[in-house]
Amino acid sequence: MGKGVWIVAEQREGAFRKVSFELASTARKLADQLGEEVSAVLLGSGVEGIAGQLGKYGVDKVFVADNAAFEPYTTDAHAAAVAKIVKENDPSILLLAASAQGKDLAARLVGKLATGMASDCTDIKIDGGKLVAVRPMYAGKCYGEVVVSGSPQMASLRPNVFPVVESAKAGAVNKFDAGLDAAALKTKVLEVQKETGGTIDVSEANIIVSGGRGMKGPEGYGILEELAGVLKAAVGASRAAVDAGWRPLKDQVGQTGKTVSPNLYIACGISGAIQHLAGMSSSKYIVAINKDPEAPIFQKADYGIVDDLFKVVPEMTKECKKLLAE
Repeated sequence: MGKGVWIVAEQREGAFRKVSFELASTARKLADQLGEEVSAVLLGSGVEGIAGQLGKYGVDKVFVADNAAFEPYTTDAHAAAVAKIVKENDPSILLLAASAQGKDLAARLVGKLATGMASDCTDIKIDGGKLVAVRPMYAGKCYGEVVVSGSPQMASLRPNVFPVVESAKAGAVNKFDAGLDAAALKTKVLEVQKETGGTIDVSEANIIVSGGRGMKGPEGYGILEELAGVLKAAVGASRAAVDAGWRPLKDQVGQTGKTVSPNLYIACGISGAIQHLAGMSSSKYIVAINKDPEAPIFQKADYGIVDDLFKVVPEMTKECKKLLAE
């Protein structure tokens, strides 16, 4: 069994994703219990300058590979580089984000490192010197404790669940050669098409206002967008709304959409099928607005309003404007 708790940090266009600080903070907590160091792997082009920021959140060493082949992200380039540095240093624990990029990378890394992994974890702890990961199973109906027998013990952490805690360490930058053979890379990104309009991604939002079949049509989402604008929130949707063509796929929350863990999730006209609950049940506070008092969403909600959302949401918007103006 190796030593050290490692993370794979995520950055986009030269700036760290918030989940990188969540990973660093969680790794620090585990490493303190084990009496070990925290190391991070950072890949990108022109990213050496930001590497030291991870020290603020408890990282002792940052292993940086700076190469044009890492920008934008491709699975084969990143998996080869991370696998190389991890094999050379043999850490006991390796943590990644359960983000779109992290899920893609983790699956390939597990194969390259010949170990096991607990995915989309909502809690992790050390017990008897081993990593015990807690993750939802059966669409969130229960939670299982998973112990990986291989080394390194790998886990991917659900974004927005783990707290960001400042714990100043050295954050010493160590450059390494990823040994990439450009000819061996099977994929390259030809073009990146970005969403326009500056909307907040539901997977990174602290507040989400989400609408389902009860919105009655695409025009119904206007009142949700107004409330989201006041709260600086993202607008989400259930699968039924997306399938009906009322909202784009990127807004879909649920088992077949995005898994979200905001501080506040406001569900409007969403009945709460198990597939939807699987994607948002780890939200810290859930507010449900639905005309049907028997809707399953109320079993998960912290606060419920049984009424017509088209009356309730504009009133909420009005009150939120007043409160935020004070």
